[in-house]
Amino acid sequence: MHEIAVFSGSAHPELAAEVCAHLGVPLSPARVSRFANDCLEVQLQANCRERDVFLIQPLVAPVQENLVELLLMCDAARGASASRITVVMPHYSYARSDKKDAPRISIGGRLVADLLVASGASRVLAMTLHSPQVHGFFSVPVDHLHALRELAEHFRRYDLSRTTVVSPDLGNAKEAAAFARLLGVQVAAGAKQRFSDDRVQISSVIGEIAGRDVIVLDDEIAKGSTVLELLDRLRELGPRTIRIACTHGLFAAGALKRLSAEPDVLEIVCTNTVPVPAGERGGKLRVLSIAPALAEAVRRIHNGESVSALFENPHP
Repeated sequence: MHEIAVFSGSAHPELAAEVCAHLGVPLSPARVSRFANDCLEVQLQANCRERDVFLIQPLVAPVQENLVELLLMCDAARGASASRITVVMPHYSYARSDKKDAPRISIGGRLVADLLVASGASRVLAMTLHSPQVHGFFSVPVDHLHALRELAEHFRRYDLSRTTVVSPDLGNAKEAAAFARLLGVQVAAGAKQRFSDDRVQISSVIGEIAGRDVIVLDDEIAKGSTVLELLDRLRELGPRTIRIACTHGLFAAGALKRLSAEPDVLEIVCTNTVPVPAGERGGKLRVLSIAPALAEAVRRIHNGESVSALFENPHP
């Protein structure tokens, strides 16, 4: 069995350290520097030769900097004769660019997947991709995890006898239905039309809302425009309580502040796939850790065990 080596990029070293703590292995050091001409240079400062290398880096702001850093890490590991290079990407921001829905636009999700493979990645471990087809953009194996069980464990502390899980749109309805099955509750979905990155319209909500405890579930919250629009439609239907949950809490452009200011929103729950600044924690926000799940997936990949079994049995 090859030895394991885990490195972190600059995007989320806290998560990488937590994953390593659960694995019981050290986080190997890496040095990132910048030349006078603004080019990045990456040096992996631990032996990679014939080792099973895992590179942990979510694509978060500044996305392009973190992407190039990750590509350079892959290239460095390949040049150092790593036996296998697994990119652990808790958040794949370019997954939103997954189709050609306007003339002459790029499909960034596929392009970035090609770049990762070209740089040396031999496997990818991802968490809650924006849409299932992104999995197929990669020409190397992809292990696609989700955080539904971590979120479900959190919400089981409440009385769920009158609960409905609501997806903001039909595209996320399958994930919302799976989450509702985990909780044993009803599911509903909004009929959404998007006009721009921050302008959406939800014309109606399909499902039972009146007098019920609502959990709004989305894969990520960036500016929060979709969730805010959905809250307006929900209020017209008279829910008893409202809570919000997502995997990737990006909370760009003051989204967390705007959502927290909604008086009928009791709680906002996300995971730590992306860094949440310490100053934004507390209040209505609850941040759940997905480090145990990532660590167990890394262990199973390293040992050649089934990763899909993670969704059949509880995490150890």
